[in-house]
Amino acid sequence: MALLRVTPSTLVSTGDVESVIEQMLAQTLYLEGRGVAPSEVNSWRASLPALARELVDAGLGNVEMLLEHRLPLTSKRVDVILAGYHPTKQHESYVVVELKQWSRADVFDGDTSLVNVEADRGHQVLNPIAQVAGYCEYLVDFVPTLAGIEDAVSGVAYLHNASTTNVSSLRDYPESTFGRLFTSDERGEFHDYLLTRLDATRVGVDAGDLLLQAAVAPSRQLLAVAADEVNGREQFVLLDDQQLAYRTVLHAVERAREDDHKKVIVISGGPGSGKSVIALSLMGELAKQGRTVLHATGSQSFTKTLRKVAGKGSPRIQKMFRYFNSFMEADKNGLDVLIADEAHRLRETSENRYTKAAQRTGRPQIDELISAARVPVFLLDEHQVVRPGELGSVDEISEYAAKLGLETVVIELKDQFRCGGSETYVKWVKGLLGLDGEELAPWTGDPSFDVQLVESPAEMVAVLETKRAAGYGARVTAGFCWPWSDPDDGRLVDDVVIGDWSRPWNVKGERAVGSAPPSALWATDAGGFDQVGCIYTAQGFEYDWNGVIFGPDLVRRDGRWIVQRSASKDPVLRSVSAVSDEELDQLLRNVYKVLLTRGMVGTLLYSTDEETQDYLRSLL
Repeated sequence: MALLRVTPSTLVSTGDVESVIEQMLAQTLYLEGRGVAPSEVNSWRASLPALARELVDAGLGNVEMLLEHRLPLTSKRVDVILAGYHPTKQHESYVVVELKQWSRADVFDGDTSLVNVEADRGHQVLNPIAQVAGYCEYLVDFVPTLAGIEDAVSGVAYLHNASTTNVSSLRDYPESTFGRLFTSDERGEFHDYLLTRLDATRVGVDAGDLLLQAAVAPSRQLLAVAADEVNGREQFVLLDDQQLAYRTVLHAVERAREDDHKKVIVISGGPGSGKSVIALSLMGELAKQGRTVLHATGSQSFTKTLRKVAGKGSPRIQKMFRYFNSFMEADKNGLDVLIADEAHRLRETSENRYTKAAQRTGRPQIDELISAARVPVFLLDEHQVVRPGELGSVDEISEYAAKLGLETVVIELKDQFRCGGSETYVKWVKGLLGLDGEELAPWTGDPSFDVQLVESPAEMVAVLETKRAAGYGARVTAGFCWPWSDPDDGRLVDDVVIGDWSRPWNVKGERAVGSAPPSALWATDAGGFDQVGCIYTAQGFEYDWNGVIFGPDLVRRDGRWIVQRSASKDPVLRSVSAVSDEELDQLLRNVYKVLLTRGMVGTLLYSTDEETQDYLRSLL
């Protein structure tokens, strides 16, 4: 989806750049519910006319310029995609263009994938050749129409304010069809290259239509390719901040070995921003390089699933996936890298009732993890803390590292890939639950993500069944407001009872019960649809369609959310001595935020409380 489409000849002949910008601003507000930063508007004002003039001068005034085209299932937008036809093969041809206003730039510390820009020294960004190549790879991976046309996509980075000599080191990064770089003193070469990709005699409107109307294949699920990642084979396509985080870790690992230097890296991002994709990509690459690397989480479901799927029955690979409390006696700096995924689930200490007396030192868990590797990497989302005692945050990790005299690098993942890439929906969920301090507006819709209110859990299941029949995955989740019984005579008990509708919770343990999969595989095994998932099995996973049942633990009264502790069946949250009222309020909001952001295509909502259901109805 592009914010606007226009031909270069129209943009140049009218010279009305401000009108184009006004339309783009209006579209951003309409589609994403947000304004645009002045710096981005200035970039449009400077770069779009510059590119349009080059296209007209090259004789390509009739190609389609798709401005700020959003990559499928993400919130990331590409500056421009040129749509037209290949001059010799005559099939559709698309040129992805990344525009930069830089006048000077050079690679960072010998790493050709990272760049220092003169205007912002000390702050590294991704090499634009790598950036645009990532966009091209992503388009081919997620638009089946393009994958079926050989040589349909190419990419260029155009630095229209730079001369070749002032950015020469950027070309140390290998160029390819997916990534070429051109500067202001290479206009002739730029024109010649574009004419090898686009036919100057044909208009590009139909090619533009084809791309904008193309079906989008579902995202490759994280765990479905985990085995390839760990074994260093097929890699996910990482974009922008993801690629920056990935490269920053690899650079830190190289420097740690060469300079005997230790560095802490914190990667922070919301649901679906790609934290675990980064983790698995790093696992595959570092293992291929022969680095000693382990992956750890505080989530039993996530770790066991990775062991089963990524390990492919190999005990050696399965041992690469550990828990946070596995490092109580680890050698100091015994690993090159420890990847602490879902680090928002860090606990004050690794000790529990099974800990040996000799190990009960009170040592902080964060100290154990930092100590275990030369480059400890923490990936977290501060809004996913759902249990008392979970304390992983950017500030807490950074402050602890500072006490140890260690440098901390923090990278924020601004884009997200869950919820169809809909920033509008993620922002709406935060507003719904009062997590961002902004006044909540009714849901006005987003073409990339569907939100519906249903009037009963039976209706929810019926709708999800139709989605499954159409080839989508789906799950039902609920707040922990019903008892959770052990199996009775080899069958799950229908504990979740709402009116005349009932279903069992997901399996508690590691063994399947009938057709119901083990707890760790509820989100990924097809048999999981017939049970209701709770926060502890849903967190960290994703599925196409997401049904969420609000229980009576969080209800709407007199214009605000009210926590009803007595309605919760979570033994930890019910304890007044373990969790204060204020903590419980925050934890429950986080719980429902996690549940509401598991879907890739759409979410269905239902509340068992009539007044809360009325409130949701007023918003939808």
